Amino acid sequence: MKKKYLKLFAVFFLVLASLFVFNEYSAQTVLRIYDYETKEIYVEVPAKEGDKLFFGWIHSWEKIPWHEYYHIDASHDLILDTIAFPAFGAGIPENKGTKVWIDNGMIYMGNINQVFHEFTWINSHFATRDIKLNGQLIARGETLPEHTRVNLAIVKRRFFDGRKKHS
Repeated sequence: MKKKYLKLFAVFFLVLASLFVFNEYSAQTVLRIYDYETKEIYVEVPAKEGDKLFFGWIHSWEKIPWHEYYHIDASHDLILDTIAFPAFGAGIPENKGTKVWIDNGMIYMGNINQVFHEFTWINSHFATRDIKLNGQLIARGETLPEHTRVNLAIVKRRFFDGRKKHS
């Protein structure tokens, strides 16, 4: 009887270990936009080191476009490379990064190298504009819930991670 339980335990352990290994090896790196409180996923797309993220939004009372350019590093952090805007105003830095240039009416500040593990914002159908990964549109402010606190992060998605996808 003891041998029978020992065999059952061994089989159970092997199945459990196999599921663990499968879960780890099935992991995929993704860019995920999700609800800060409920963790409900609104956008999830494959992402990898070196991918480029564009985040466009409308800044301040003057309603000027603000563009942010990031890349994903080996630690899955978002590295802010460049910001761009058409004019200076309240809240706009005058000395971000080490390189400044003007192109097509936009002021660019580059070589910023600011690290973000993730970022959080209160979404606005008006202020949040395009969010692109490698030039492909993945979300717009109007496609995310209005006045909702959302996160954008680069994460490992595993097969058994309990994710809930927004429908």
